[in-house]
Amino acid sequence: MRHARGYRRLNRTHEHRKALFANMAGSLIEHEQIKTTLPKAKELKPIIEKMITLAKRGDLHARRQAASKLKEEQYVAKLFDVLGPRYADRQGGYVRVLKAGFRYGDMAPMAIIEFVDRDRDAKGAGDKARVAAEDAAEE
Repeated sequence: MRHARGYRRLNRTHEHRKALFANMAGSLIEHEQIKTTLPKAKELKPIIEKMITLAKRGDLHARRQAASKLKEEQYVAKLFDVLGPRYADRQGGYVRVLKAGFRYGDMAPMAIIEFVDRDRDAKGAGDKARVAAEDAAEE
């Protein structure tokens, strides 16, 4: 029996798992929807829910706690400036996990994890802006 086992280890060391979830949380905050394997999505959900709760609090200590978990300052800024106010009236359940079939190469179960009231234009907007800036710099 697996009583009180805690969390999925995902065949990674503690440092690797911590970096993985920091990167995935940053990508989810930036794009507001990502596709990953089902176990990773299920493990990311409580992490990102706690980040949104910190963003709803909005004070300096909460901002520093979130910055210690995320890799880049732009993710912290979006978390506190956009996502925190968006979910100010919601009592929880900021993220949903949708099953998305199986990966072709190894039949791993895939999932889409997204924010509940997500901005549909956010996905890929940063990449499009970066490409447009590079094209403008070339010309």
